[in-house]
Amino acid sequence: MTHAVLHHPRHREKSGPISHRHGNLRVSTLRKIYGRSFATGQSPDTTLYELLELPGLRRVSDLHLAMLQQDYDDGVLERKI
Repeated sequence: MTHAVLHHPRHREKSGPISHRHGNLRVSTLRKIYGRSFATGQSPDTTLYELLELPGLRRVSDLHLAMLQQDYDDGVLERKI
């Protein structure tokens, strides 16, 4: 379910879904970019891929997912990292 939110077809040819391209990003890094409330309750060592694969309730807010996806789509995520 979460992959549908973080996957945009226009990036399929070159960069692939964000979870494949940036799945090794740690929550600690994402918190530096998007604020301390990113993935509240998760360990700073959790990777983006692990975070997106967690079962049950959504572990990342819709707002944070949208911001992450927008940065990825705009090509600025690389610079922010």
